[in-house]
Amino acid sequence: MISAASSLQGQSSGSTAVRANTLPSDLPKPQIVSRRPTYAAQVAGYALNALVLLLYAYAGSIDMIIPAAFFFSGVSLIGVFALLSEAGVNEHFEDHYLTIFQVVAHVALQLGFLLAAPQIGYAFLTILFLIFGVAALRMTPRQAAMAWTLTAIGTALIFLTAGLPGIPVTTVAERLCAALCFVVPLGQCAFVGLFGDALRQKLYKRGIELSEAYERIEELAELDELTGSFNRRCIMKMLDDEIDRAHRSETPSSIALIDLDWFKRINDAYGHPTGDEVLRTFAITIFANIRNADRFGRYGGEEFLLILPGTSEDGAARFLDRLRGIIADLDWGAFSPGMQVTMSAGVATLRPEEYPDAFLARADSALYAAKAGGRNRIASG
Repeated sequence: MISAASSLQGQSSGSTAVRANTLPSDLPKPQIVSRRPTYAAQVAGYALNALVLLLYAYAGSIDMIIPAAFFFSGVSLIGVFALLSEAGVNEHFEDHYLTIFQVVAHVALQLGFLLAAPQIGYAFLTILFLIFGVAALRMTPRQAAMAWTLTAIGTALIFLTAGLPGIPVTTVAERLCAALCFVVPLGQCAFVGLFGDALRQKLYKRGIELSEAYERIEELAELDELTGSFNRRCIMKMLDDEIDRAHRSETPSSIALIDLDWFKRINDAYGHPTGDEVLRTFAITIFANIRNADRFGRYGGEEFLLILPGTSEDGAARFLDRLRGIIADLDWGAFSPGMQVTMSAGVATLRPEEYPDAFLARADSALYAAKAGGRNRIASG
């Protein structure tokens, strides 16, 4: 299954590369696409606040031009930042949303309308809370301090120099509008909170996906792509660990170098795809007949290394002979009529103070003896 997954992964990577080469060059970057919903939400926010101002205009508290001017000014400002985004200007800045610039521009717009319609100035002041609430999701502490300082200076100057009357609540319509001026920003702030929560959940899921991908990468780094067995680097590390364990615990440990007999002839006679299927079938069969504690890896080509912890020389030889019989009895004719596949193995048991090179050399000598003795047999070294 691992080898099949690896093969599919390789095919997927290739097809992806082809698709990447055929993508039109004028397609927008993902960063640009991800910013578009933000600008759309800002337009919706200005439209909602403009509706509240329109109610004030119908109530006679402000001129009818104020709601229209407020909406079109806000949309124009958003349009400027949207155009900068689409042109790729944002990519030249560390903050791709140009948050501090947007905050300063939108705050300046609210303060401007505070001066233009001071009789309902509190309506624009409440929007400042929303601006800072949204910007706080992306601003750094330094940017937040800068934006707050500029806003505080501008607001203080207006309050000190301009006469701002209280909230108009003379008529029922004005009272309704006054309530909406607080209710609407509260709803928008709640939406921002929901957006932040959704963002946290998305980041949490992305973290899980990255963790799973990392585990998959680690798994693939340890496995031979064709057979699904451990690759040479990994099986050699496992051999080192097993030797250290056996020396510490003073328990027996054996290994077997296994080779498929006349494998080159199989490739020559039946083709390399069939040879690959033979290797996969051989590996699957070995996996199905070894213990959980045993370790099996591809040593090179058609040669494999089997580590047998806690196994004496006689026990290892009997076990390998049983595996040899299982391999020889498989119906290899399913791949091609008349095909026969057998294996030879050299078995070695760890000696005191012996380390990998000498241990493997004895197993390799035993394998050579098995082949010299006619193949399809087990030899001990």
